[in-house]
Amino acid sequence: MFIISPNPGTLIPPAPESGPSEAELLAIEEETPLILAEVEHLDAYITLLKRVPSEIDMQRLRRTNNRVLALRRHLANAAARRPAGGAA
Repeated sequence: MFIISPNPGTLIPPAPESGPSEAELLAIEEETPLILAEVEHLDAYITLLKRVPSEIDMQRLRRTNNRVLALRRHLANAAARRPAGGAA
């Protein structure tokens, strides 16, 4: 479908629909484990807000926090090992 231009007799072609690039999709895929770990950590934290925490609740919170920190460290180290300037 073309858009009618303010100039008589000319049509403007529609902009091509574009989604995320291959590099953006790879970055999302690489960060997915961290996102899921952060959601799990948030869920553990919300559980603590709803009731008096037991020792098991505190262990779950510490475990999820350690997982988030480990995944952040892994991603930071992986980014530091990549060559600068986007060269692959």
